[in-house]
Amino acid sequence: MDFGLGADQTDMNMKPSDARPIVHLELHTADQARASTFYAQLLRWRPEPIRAASGSYLALELGGGFGGGIVECGTRRPLWLPYVEVDQVEQFTKRARQLGATVLLEPREGPAGWRSVVSSPEGGEVAFWQPKR
Repeated sequence: MDFGLGADQTDMNMKPSDARPIVHLELHTADQARASTFYAQLLRWRPEPIRAASGSYLALELGGGFGGGIVECGTRRPLWLPYVEVDQVEQFTKRARQLGATVLLEPREGPAGWRSVVSSPEGGEVAFWQPKR
């Protein structure tokens, strides 16, 4: 299993091809309608309602084939959550924990794949995404 930084590697040895891509960007907000209106007027991002068991979700086409969404939730402050594609969500979650991250959402399966969410020691949040193949 290769996390891009092996025991004998440093950041200086990493090649750009080792970087894990961001594949989805999601806004978590307490006011989905207001956020949707703002981004539609400003950037012409058109929301598409998606039926979700956990609540209201608006899918967004962000341009260039890059997707995103707006989730209405009880967050105290709105935040953008990047989803990074990985090949083993459980292993990346474990490695993040070893590096000092707090696991906010343990790996779980959804209809299209598995995901988890971690917060770095500095407070930045990132989701790991492993699509079903």
